[in-house]
Amino acid sequence: MIRPITVGVDGTPESNAAAAWAGREAVRRDVPLRIVHAWQWQPTTDIAIAADRDTQAGWARDLVREAERTVTERHPGLTVTAGILDGGAVESLVAAAAEADTLVLGSRGHGAIVGFLLGSVGQQVLAETERPVVLVRSDDHPEAEAGGREIIVGQQGDPDDSSAALGFAFATAAARGAGLRAVRAWNLPPVFAYSPGSMRLADPAGGLEPYEKEALREALWPWRERFPEVPVTEHVEIGSAAQVLLTVAGRAQLMVAGRRAHRRTVGSRIGSVAHALVHHAPCPVAVVPPS
Repeated sequence: MIRPITVGVDGTPESNAAAAWAGREAVRRDVPLRIVHAWQWQPTTDIAIAADRDTQAGWARDLVREAERTVTERHPGLTVTAGILDGGAVESLVAAAAEADTLVLGSRGHGAIVGFLLGSVGQQVLAETERPVVLVRSDDHPEAEAGGREIIVGQQGDPDDSSAALGFAFATAAARGAGLRAVRAWNLPPVFAYSPGSMRLADPAGGLEPYEKEALREALWPWRERFPEVPVTEHVEIGSAAQVLLTVAGRAQLMVAGRRAHRRTVGSRIGSVAHALVHHAPCPVAVVPPS
């Protein structure tokens, strides 16, 4: 079954940019595009908002049709479907993602404060969906996908820990004819930070960095075999994963991170690395759940 790329729209500049990104990616991957709007009528006494259900539903339909028209005009040969998801935003988008190859959403701004305008809906969808989710900002443009910019993916832990994220990154790089930078960050265990001699004894090769490089090579090997046309740069650097990835984000056309969801009584949260990239990376960010 060919899964579509699905994009959620709400009429904001961020969702318009997400729809444009999704359209381009659907063309590259030769898959259909599905445009959806999560809408649920709620009575209101605000005179500035129409309280009539049919009127509000009509606005929602018009919003989706306009997004469909815009994408179709840009990509005449692309198969596009559009519709309204009637229900709660999180539940509707998670259900739509289950039928998709990738879910694409808009994301507002970035920085220490502005980045958190992603909102509770976006964060819950990221944490709960079992499909990759791409977050796109309003200032995203097609030109950023050219000019030698890389697909950058974080790798950590054992090979299986990052397999889904690596697979998504390699497939995206292949579809775009782009290079891929695989980043593995590492920190010294506290005991080694105070005992260089212990660090040398722990690794006959002379430290932990050779181990980290070999671990990255091992994780990349099956994907390099599968996508031999993708040029790969192996990047191993000491530091926290989020800091190292954000340091190289300026050269990226897309950042890819695996997801580690943490379920709590008040809802789910994604892992700290994905959280940092979503809120602070200057380019679209793909968050990929484990396979």
